[in-house]
Amino acid sequence: MESQQDILKGALLLEKHGKLLYEESARGTTNQAVREVFLTLAEEEGRHIDILSKAFAGLVRTGRIELGAPAGAPTDAAGRVLTDELKKEISAASYEAAALYAAMALEERAVAFYADAEGKSSGEAKELYGWLARWERSHLDLLTALDQDLRQRVWNDQKFWPF
Repeated sequence: MESQQDILKGALLLEKHGKLLYEESARGTTNQAVREVFLTLAEEEGRHIDILSKAFAGLVRTGRIELGAPAGAPTDAAGRVLTDELKKEISAASYEAAALYAAMALEERAVAFYADAEGKSSGEAKELYGWLARWERSHLDLLTALDQDLRQRVWNDQKFWPF
């Protein structure tokens, strides 16, 4: 059975990978709207790293995760950044589309990781992992909405619809 330290180490690594992916994706795009999406996601992953680092330090110090309820709920990043302008500016064969695809895979892994960790934990650890699973789900929902819109535009442009 995985220890809470192992779970937290895995969580920190996952969040650091996500933050790096989003920062690199932001640097790689020339589209300002897409850059803002990636920077928002990188900032949120940074917040997760801070929370998990405190949880890990507390666990090492006291043998328990003593965090209190994580502050805040997942932001409505989708509502803020999912604009028609943004959707129109992403093309199927672009750097941005490839970065979205990679980000979706990372977020799917994060949701599964935290759901699994929640099931293996109790008390504040369980609460922390459930909170992170919901937050990562909000990231995945944003990215999925962008991907679905892109896919619909490609299908429409290629006339994949029945006559």
